[in-house]
Amino acid sequence: MLVQDYKKLIEDPFETFKIADEIRKKAVGDVVTFVVNRNINFTDICVNNCKFCSFRNKFKFLLSLEEIKRKVEEALDYGCTEICIQGGIHPKSNLDFYISILEAVREISNKIHIHAFSPMEVYNAARKSNVSIKDALKELKKAGLNSMPGTAAEILNDEIRKIICPEKLTTKQWIDVITKAHKIGIPTTATMMYGHIENWNHRIEHLLIIKQIQKKTSGFTEFIPLPFMWKNNELGKITKSPSGFEDLLVIAISRIILYPEIKNIQASWVKMGLKLAQAALNFGANDLGGTLMEENISKAAGATSGEFLEVEELKILIESAGRIAKQRDTLYRIVD
Repeated sequence: MLVQDYKKLIEDPFETFKIADEIRKKAVGDVVTFVVNRNINFTDICVNNCKFCSFRNKFKFLLSLEEIKRKVEEALDYGCTEICIQGGIHPKSNLDFYISILEAVREISNKIHIHAFSPMEVYNAARKSNVSIKDALKELKKAGLNSMPGTAAEILNDEIRKIICPEKLTTKQWIDVITKAHKIGIPTTATMMYGHIENWNHRIEHLLIIKQIQKKTSGFTEFIPLPFMWKNNELGKITKSPSGFEDLLVIAISRIILYPEIKNIQASWVKMGLKLAQAALNFGANDLGGTLMEENISKAAGATSGEFLEVEELKILIESAGRIAKQRDTLYRIVD
């Protein structure tokens, strides 16, 4: 199907909502998952100038390896199965820099799943160390990297990217990092940041790119639509965040377009808010993400849903929506 065929889904949203929920039930049933994880943003120092970013150079901090280790220990004490690690593009962030972070985590635990470093971070590490993307990924995997967040995707359209994130890697480069990661056994998530200057054509094109990659590699574990957060950034001066209705429509259309290639659609409680994320479970979503324990990037852009959701709170959120709550690991294996 072409972009214009999928655009028909916008014309009758309530029928689209119904179809998405039916596909969700067919794909995953009534189970809604979550992961017990800790987020670590190791630096806000960044050489890029993304127009949507409210996090860059706000406090100009860089965590020491000892501080990262302490956060990992706290995560283990809480029962986390995953550490998610991302940061700004620090001027000194070559491949050795990222490997030192992985090695620090592995000094504390060989078992915890390390979900770390966006395609932009990997691309930057390879470029600064004058090695190929494939070799950079192999070295990161050897040092303990288990999977990667598929962030830095924003909208996979270079005309839009030139405006909102001109220093970031191109669409082709993002695809290259992701597909190479998948081919050497590093699974990733897939994301889309929407609700700013793009339109539905761009969103559908983005989803079709994700769908095609998954057909070739089967490397995506989930898709996460991320609504643009407008506060405290340059892009927010010309546009605001999408409406809740639009958030639900993006979830629904993502479910429809990505079926059957991608099984899991996540509603981000941090960006959408608790009640809208809960509502999204009736519009195609089957996952609510993680406990996080801390989160700095969305908070800097005005997110007000908090940084930490206890396991019991997540379960109540899911069960009060009439669904079955199950804890998963990063690769969507049920662990409880």
